[in-house]
Amino acid sequence: MQNKITTTERPPVVVIMGHIDHGKSTLLDYIRKTNVVDKEVGGITQSISAYEVVHKDEKGEDRKITFLDTPGHEAFSKMRERGAKVADIAILVVSAEDGVKPQTIEAWKTIVESKTPCIVAINKIDKPGADVEKTKIALAENEIYLENYGGQVPFALISAKVGEGIDELLSLINVLGELENFTGSPEENATGFVIESNLDPKRGIQATLIIKNGTLKKGTVVVVEDSICVVKIMENFQGKNIAEASFSSPIRLVGFDKMPTVGGEFKTFAKKEQAEKYAKNFKENLFSKGKIEVKDMSGKKIIPIILKADVAGTLEAIEKEVAKITSESAEFKIVVGGVGPIGEADIKQIRVSGDEIVVGFNVKCESNAKDIAERNGITISNFDIIYKLTEWLEGEMEKRRPRIETTEVSGKAKILKAFSRTKERQILGGKVTEGQVELNETVKIMRRDFEIGRGRIVNLEKGKAKTSAVEEGAEFGMMLESKIEIVPGDIIEASSVKQV
Repeated sequence: MQNKITTTERPPVVVIMGHIDHGKSTLLDYIRKTNVVDKEVGGITQSISAYEVVHKDEKGEDRKITFLDTPGHEAFSKMRERGAKVADIAILVVSAEDGVKPQTIEAWKTIVESKTPCIVAINKIDKPGADVEKTKIALAENEIYLENYGGQVPFALISAKVGEGIDELLSLINVLGELENFTGSPEENATGFVIESNLDPKRGIQATLIIKNGTLKKGTVVVVEDSICVVKIMENFQGKNIAEASFSSPIRLVGFDKMPTVGGEFKTFAKKEQAEKYAKNFKENLFSKGKIEVKDMSGKKIIPIILKADVAGTLEAIEKEVAKITSESAEFKIVVGGVGPIGEADIKQIRVSGDEIVVGFNVKCESNAKDIAERNGITISNFDIIYKLTEWLEGEMEKRRPRIETTEVSGKAKILKAFSRTKERQILGGKVTEGQVELNETVKIMRRDFEIGRGRIVNLEKGKAKTSAVEEGAEFGMMLESKIEIVPGDIIEASSVKQV
């Protein structure tokens, strides 16, 4: 009989989103400075992009909440696109002074699409120009319906600058967490998501993870897709070394063998052999899918890109620019993106089809990667200015996009005489009635408005002199390559194929 795994309530993971000037950072700063229990020197200013706060509930009991300190809905969208359900609750911050902005709507759409429970925080209520009622109306006009205002979205009135209403907002988070019933099992191996990764010059590759279930202990092995880390250095959000961590906790691990993907799901194994097997299977599945030209559901041609940059912030900025470059028939897809030099493993992930693009931004290319690329005819391009990179990619899109062939009638001629004929060729005389006919053009042979065959003009003369084209109204002599016997009265229709 198997032991029954017990589940317990776990703290909610919260992301704060909204317009850039509506007070997201101010709100996070206030919550962090007033609600983090341990305020030792250096603890609050750690650069880890998530942290835990403690807030007393209605019963006076301490309740943990984890906040993601992300750049907002762009990073959140990126994680969601990878299927990463990182946040349990979203806070949409709206300024009572400025009202609803396009970025507010964009953030709201992201929240709705991800089906994440949401609380609206109407901020800057202390400002002289604040108008809460007007803000509520603006939200309703954009289909964001608050409680007691035509909908069920809970809201709090706050001033992130002076701290007014922050306790009420944190209480709302706890109440919503209880209603949603977020649970986890401390007995299971830890699983969760990567929210940040970077290369530290002194410590190597490190990543910030959010544990969504289970417990992570030193000595176990963490795998993110095909990157592996034996847990030797594990830090909490304050940068303190810890031996274990459980669900909803943000942690930093040091010592990955390659840069883990932001938004990637991590799994934990007791033994390194198990972790290596998982990573190998992931890589084999990746290769079997093939980094070759594919079509998405809309029928567009997908052009794969491997993109490496010097820092995560630059990588995200370039990814955003790449997403803007598209055409009616093609789009780019970053199949491998990461921080650090272009390595052998990056190049090996390409199944050569002629359309792959490998781009580096302010990074070097390892010599063995360069050798493999050259052997396979893969070009590696390096840039140090983003707009030059995007301009270059726009040109590559134009080169690689599918061409639509159109056939245009360039001229018609009536055959007046048939002089001689061999098995493959005929000498003919005629007059151009429309447009012009040109040497080496393919022509349709028409008889009584029906096509009876095709041929190619291999010689063209006008006034007994060789020419490359004969214009409308002029008579000509020609040698036509065709097996069809042509007689006076037939029409030849010249056409040209163009790609657009």
